[in-house]
Amino acid sequence: MIAINNKNDATKSINEELEKIENYTEQALFYARSSTVEKDYYIKKTNLKEIVSDTIKKNKTVLIHDKVLLNVHDLDIEVNTDKKWVTFILNQITQNSIKYKKQDSILELEIYAKQGKEKVVLYVKDNGIGVKAGEISRVFDKGFTGTNGRLSGKKSTGIGLYLCRKLCDKLGIGIEIASTQNEGTELSLAFPKGSFIDIN
Repeated sequence: MIAINNKNDATKSINEELEKIENYTEQALFYARSSTVEKDYYIKKTNLKEIVSDTIKKNKTVLIHDKVLLNVHDLDIEVNTDKKWVTFILNQITQNSIKYKKQDSILELEIYAKQGKEKVVLYVKDNGIGVKAGEISRVFDKGFTGTNGRLSGKKSTGIGLYLCRKLCDKLGIGIEIASTQNEGTELSLAFPKGSFIDIN
């Protein structure tokens, strides 16, 4: 409250650190609950625009501070899913894009969706540092930080994308990654159409 009501360079930095603490705490809580998703889920029609909007609001301080160029479009689509869990998944993906942006360039972040006959796919694309070709198959492994995670100041836990894959599997969502080192990364979430998911 003090930081919010007394805005200056120092309190902006404090707010950013508080957001990081909140995100790590949320990650730990979701990790603790990830094995029992069936006790804490509610599948219903959810608009992707709302999920993306919540994610942007959650990260607004760092997005503004880093002058991230957001390109958000084609999201007025409904899917059958649990809003809370998918918002968490998208938040992890967004934070990775922010964390692994190129040092001396502006991060460009594009979020959009496409409808197919059998699924709706949500895409998150960035122009960050990308992932080494030899490491792309391991990014969803528990505890894997890779070359990028060992870079100075990145403070990678190796849990974020592992949790994303685990929760996507529970919710019946397909998750895929494509990346080129020094060019960027694209993650996609595929929501099946026409049926609710039994995750028991």
